[in-house]
Amino acid sequence: MICYGPAVLDLSDELADAYSEVFSAPPWNEDEETIRQFQARLQADSRRAGFRTAFAQSTVGIDGFATGWLTPKTFPSDRGYGQVAAQLGRPRVRELLVGALEIDELAVRPHARGHGTGRALLAEITADAPDARAWLLTARMATDTVATYRRLGWHEVTPLPGTANGVVVFLAPEHPAASARPAA
Repeated sequence: MICYGPAVLDLSDELADAYSEVFSAPPWNEDEETIRQFQARLQADSRRAGFRTAFAQSTVGIDGFATGWLTPKTFPSDRGYGQVAAQLGRPRVRELLVGALEIDELAVRPHARGHGTGRALLAEITADAPDARAWLLTARMATDTVATYRRLGWHEVTPLPGTANGVVVFLAPEHPAASARPAA
């Protein structure tokens, strides 16, 4: 299922539970404060242009979710954005990411992994991405996550020489520039 804008706030407690289960575990090891901040971020993020949430439910509740929005023309510098800009350079950020659908969070509970839940969430949230342009970043140290995105057909954007840092930027399988960006 997918919902747009602040409608997601009706699910914020369940999404926070799923977020906590996924991101308090290795390799993320997020602390209680960071997990608590997720709900506050969700409130603010739900007002971003193009915000949407895809979620999967079963009889046990929310099995997983993905959130995203349209990357603004003025590329942010907080969170991991500075590392993205450092790796790609401003011209590539504008070309590849600005105006594209940015996947901010993808969380799949352990019991729902290995059943196509993550693949389905990514397909659903990116289905109406502008001109099939979608992207995400993840931590380089999360090797299983990096391998999963590659296996799902996402294309790693090669960093500029000497700029690799703690994040990996991926373009969606259908992103027009994906085939021109070989994996590192």
